[in-house]
Amino acid sequence: MKILIIDKMHSSIIPLLEKEGHQADYRPNITRSEIMEALPLYEGLVIRSKTPMDRDLLEKAHNLKFIARAGAGLDQIDLEYLAENEIQLFHAAKGNRDAVAEHAIGGLLALMNHLIKSDQEVRKGIWDREGNRGYELKGKTVGIMGYGNMGRAFAKRLKGFGVDVLAYDKYKKDFEDNLVQEVIWEKLKAEADILSLHVPLTEVTRNFFTFDELKSFAKPFWLINTARGEVISFETLNQALDAGILRGAVLDVLENEKFNRFSPEQKTEFEKLANRENVIFTPHVAGWTFESYEKINEVLVKQIKKAF
Repeated sequence: MKILIIDKMHSSIIPLLEKEGHQADYRPNITRSEIMEALPLYEGLVIRSKTPMDRDLLEKAHNLKFIARAGAGLDQIDLEYLAENEIQLFHAAKGNRDAVAEHAIGGLLALMNHLIKSDQEVRKGIWDREGNRGYELKGKTVGIMGYGNMGRAFAKRLKGFGVDVLAYDKYKKDFEDNLVQEVIWEKLKAEADILSLHVPLTEVTRNFFTFDELKSFAKPFWLINTARGEVISFETLNQALDAGILRGAVLDVLENEKFNRFSPEQKTEFEKLANRENVIFTPHVAGWTFESYEKINEVLVKQIKKAF
């Protein structure tokens, strides 16, 4: 098949596809209008998140047999159109799940032990042991919302910490294993000391975490979000942190990741978040390691090979 690659990928993608007999055209600098013009010539499309795969674009893809998404999130893809037109969809959650899990653990340990704050203080000649006294993970209850590839990988990394792990998934049942106890949402909220989010962005999850929802947790808790920033707003995060509902947050994703496109309200709320010592930010890189960059290609090509 002729396959168009529209985003920057690890260089292994070309030989992997060519080994299976495909012709791969690598055009990471292609514009949306150029994609729409070129699409009729291709049977495969490899993407990250350059541009939405909406109906307007996909209607130009008369010969398209598949889309391969180099990542986990599918919120920018018109899944209904793909189903109507029998276009297969592959995604690479298995390629970056280990990276996400390790990042979540690292962020949590840094948050609970004030690693960033204490590092910055020592560099300035401040030796404040009591002000940087941390908390141990052992004995805590960790809640996982969403028990797919990412959630289960995170649970695996918790195995040696001596924690109780509760998992809730709105769309999965009977998934309890030797890593987690499957629970209803109310039980998770009643017991969690830590909550890690591993859910896709949908109409259900968008702004799911209102202040009232967070207030219904029984205990103050630490929050980890390596999933989608739109599930909780800057304003809600600030409200919950001010109220002591959140003890701190690890945020790899933001409700708006384009700083130059912040609304005035978002700018004000983000600046407030950025001044907090109990919030740790990373720029949407949880799944973006040197290893996952290459593994994603291997996962996608394996799926393409199996399907065709």
